[in-house]
This record gives sequence, structure tokens and C-alpha cells, in this order.
Amino acid sequence: MATEELTALLEQIEAKRPNSIAPGAVPTPTLEYRAHRRLMRAANPVTTQAPGPIPLPVPIPVPIPLLVGPRVLMWKQDPSVAEIGIRKSFLPRPVSTGPRDARINVAITGMPAVVANALGDFIQTPLTAEFDAVHTFAVVRQTLTMYQRALAVGTTLATVPWRWNGPTNSDPIQVQPRHSQMMNAFYSPGQRLLAFGHFMQGTAQIFTCRSFDIVAHETGHAVLDGLKPNWISAANPQTGGLHESFGDLTAIFLALSQLDQAEAVIAQTKGNLHDKTFLSDLAEQFGLALGRPNGLRNADNDLRLSQVSNEVHAISQVFTGAIYDVLADIYSFERRAVKDDAIVLYDSARYLLSLVIRAIVASPSAGATYADVANQMLLIANADGKPVEYRNFIRNRFTVREIVVSPTPLTADISETVRLEESPVSAALAQLPQDRTGCCGTMTLPENNGIEAVIDEELTAFRDALKAEAAERSRAAIAKDRK
Repeated sequence: MATEELTALLEQIEAKRPNSIAPGAVPTPTLEYRAHRRLMRAANPVTTQAPGPIPLPVPIPVPIPLLVGPRVLMWKQDPSVAEIGIRKSFLPRPVSTGPRDARINVAITGMPAVVANALGDFIQTPLTAEFDAVHTFAVVRQTLTMYQRALAVGTTLATVPWRWNGPTNSDPIQVQPRHSQMMNAFYSPGQRLLAFGHFMQGTAQIFTCRSFDIVAHETGHAVLDGLKPNWISAANPQTGGLHESFGDLTAIFLALSQLDQAEAVIAQTKGNLHDKTFLSDLAEQFGLALGRPNGLRNADNDLRLSQVSNEVHAISQVFTGAIYDVLADIYSFERRAVKDDAIVLYDSARYLLSLVIRAIVASPSAGATYADVANQMLLIANADGKPVEYRNFIRNRFTVREIVVSPTPLTADISETVRLEESPVSAALAQLPQDRTGCCGTMTLPENNGIEAVIDEELTAFRDALKAEAAERSRAAIAKDRK
């Protein structure tokens, strides 16, 4: 059909169109549309081709790691905490026979190294030596990884060295889950060793390595010693208290770094961290063996510096209690109806862990006090852009514990630039000698409490005296011969 004919057809159709459409009527533009389409095809002829196959999009491949870590079975708390018990965990880094990796080497005397199964996992029968080896390795590795993450820069894990590590020494720490018959456990920098004892309680044998809290506590000593090597043998009672407290806080933070444990705490306490919970009771099985109702220590305490002595174990509980209270405060502040309580607890603990470890790193390399760490926490929380409530919590809890003195009422917001002064009680306590009689094996080990240094000094003086006497006798003999 010619263009002129189509145009004429359209004009005829337009002339027949009514001027208005009755209400409710639906226009039917079929004729107009068909005529328009015929006109457009005639004016713009197109060569049609059979449609070809539609190309399928190429999916972006998901990277699969060449090396992955194993699954393990482990105690997530002490064996006496039945509601947690043995659970499966995943370690994200490769693990070799032992078990061992680049930083940790586990061995049990008289027992072959533990080998992974066909799936590359370390799944062992509970209550066996092999299970103890895997469990202990898992807790040490999780502890080290937790601090590597807390001090990470961007997406790169931080390098958290053992004390002896350096440019020419990358030796791992040795771990002996069944070290010897002893009612204790210890970290020895000289032996580069984490050692866990075992002992009889009635007819039952207690293995300290099976305690999640004890293994995390001793590993905490090793981590802190790598970051602050002068703290472990410092004379200031508060510096020793920081070491003991750091071990206890490591166990608490490691538990809360695992969502299943955070959920269990919420379920046990209904979201009230000041209710009785396995989180604040540390090393329950060991504590029960000693006849204590709340484990070796209770982090949820109200101790003030004036209520404790210069015994390091006792003074450590004041700092631990202050940090635990700050955790409970931040958790309560961050709770929202739209957020899951376990996630809030997990996030609150993760931030506070980062705050504490960064404050410790920024504190003096020798003779650090509780006030030093508290003031660094205030500075870092402010630099992080946290609400003023976070700094109020820190100021209030450390003031109530008689660690610092607040220049303003505790009901007022703390200034961004204020530095809290050490309290008179704290300053007086710092002048006393340390008493480590109630500490864990780490703090009572001679090499860690200054005894070895004193012996070395005495030995050096003795050798010097012998040399001086020999020289004097030689001079006397020469003078006699000349006469």
C-alpha cells in the first residue's frame, strides 16, 4: 500500500472518531494502531532475520581458598559447665600434625603426634590425651587470633609476637597439655612454654588443660609478655595485677568472641550480666576442687583498692571487676528492641577488647598502673568517636574502685581532655612490695617474679669478689717475692 493511501486511510479513521467517549466506555484503537504500524513499516523497511541463540551470562567464579583450616572438638567452657560442654569449632588457618602451626606447637610426652582425619579435621574422642592436645591447641590459637584481630589495621591481622620473637627468631610457643602432676599451670618465657598440670581430686583426676578459662588465661600471660616484656617481673603491685587481670579478661573476651557462648550467657542471665553466670565465674572446675563456690575468681565483684592488699591475685580482681562493669554498662546502653541481645553483647565485648588491648599497648613500658590504662582508654574511646557515655562509664567505674579521682561529679559528662589523677589509695599501694603467693603458676615462677634476676646479680657480685680476692692474693705474693 502506497504512503498516500495509508495517509488517506488514517484521515478517514480520524473523521469517524467521536468527539467524546461515553462514560465507562473503553476506547479500542486497534484500527489506528494497525494503520500506524503499516505506515511505519512502509516508511522504514527492515530486513528480518531468524533470531539466534540468546547468549548466557558467564558467572563470576567464587574464589575457593587453596588451604583451609580444620574442624575440631573442644570444651567451650570448663567441663563442669554442662550447658556449654563439648562443641565443634572451625579454625580458619591450616593446622599440621601435632597439632601445630607456625606459632603454636603442642606435644604430650609419651604420645604420638595427633594426625588429622581423612577430611583434614582434628576430631578426637573426648577425655583422651589426643582430645586434650587438640582442645588445648584450639584455645591457644583462638586466643592469639583474637588479639591479632583486635589490633588489626584494616583487613590485615596484626603481628602479635611471643617475647622471644624478632627479626631472626620466629620460634613457636611450645604447649604441653599434660605437663606434670601439679595443681597449677604456667607460662615460662625462658622455656618458651605453656604448661598445664593435672592432679587427683578424690577418685577423679582433674586436667587443667581441659579448662577453657585456664588455657585462655595462661595464653593471655604469653600474649601480654610479648607486647610488654617488662611488666611480668615489675615490682609495682598494680603492674603485676594487670598481668593477672589480663589473663582473666582474656578468658572472658574469648568466650564472648564466640556467638554460641554469647547466646548462652544471654539465655542464662536474661540479659543481666550482673546475674550469676559462667562468664564471670572463672575456672569453675578448679575452683570447686578447692572448695570455692564461684571458681578461682569472680569477675563480677565490687572490690575497691582499699579492700585488698598488695597480694597480686587480690589486687587484680579490682581491675577485672572495673572492666567487667564497663562491659555491662556498654551492653545495657547499646541494647535496642531491633537488635538481638546476643549480637549486642558480642559487639560490645569486641569493642571493649579492642579498647583495652590498645590502651595497654599505649601505656608505659615499665611500672604501668591501673590509672595509666584507664586514661588511655578514655583517650582512645574519644578518638574512636564513641558517645560520651562510654567515657562516663570508664570514669565512673574506675573512680568507684578507688583507682582514680574524678574532678567533676560522676553524674556530669566527662571532658574530652581531662586526665584522671591516681587516687591516694592507689598511689600508696604502689609503694608496697608485691606479694605473689596467691597467683597462678606464671606469676610465681622464679623467672617471672624477679628472683632469678636477684640471684644472677648476687652470683655476679660473688664472682667479682672472688676475682678481686684472687687479684689481691696475687699482688701480695708478688710483693713478698720482691722483698
